[in-house]
Amino acid sequence: MTEAEFQFLDFIQQNFRTPAGDAFMVAVTTLGNAGAVWILLGILLLLRKKHRKTGIILLAALFIDFLVCNIYLKNLIQAPRPCELNTAVQLLISRPSDYSFPSGHTASSFAAVTVFFLQKEKFWPAALVLALLIAFSRMYLYVHFPSDITGGILTGIACAVLTRTILQGAWRRFKKHTVKG
Repeated sequence: MTEAEFQFLDFIQQNFRTPAGDAFMVAVTTLGNAGAVWILLGILLLLRKKHRKTGIILLAALFIDFLVCNIYLKNLIQAPRPCELNTAVQLLISRPSDYSFPSGHTASSFAAVTVFFLQKEKFWPAALVLALLIAFSRMYLYVHFPSDITGGILTGIACAVLTRTILQGAWRRFKKHTVKG
């Protein structure tokens, strides 16, 4: 974290905070808690045959993202959160108990958007808007630095691409073997 990152977060606090904005950002960030909105979408996609592969890829990507982001990277890097380093800012949500880098909310959101984009789902632009709002909410709420958000975006994209590539290859091999056998 750099002084510039604190300046950016403080700029948000001084210029964007309003009572309505506070309520909206708390609601938006809540959608991203534990990847809830994306898990729910994944389950709903499983119910329709046309979208079943997207649902499988999404849920698998979210699982891989959770392992990489929340279990491995956060504990490896052990970055403090801005709210731990600047306790003068009044938090609107409970102080997160895990480390800051990368942002798990952002990582799961961008894993989902990447899956939707790669699977050519028509609703990917709406998912992108929600992902961007979730990512911004984490800075607005002073629980992540901009570098945490960038790390979350990159982690989510990488996990989605990797998961989709592995599953697509497995499905091709399975189909090839079932046709021969």
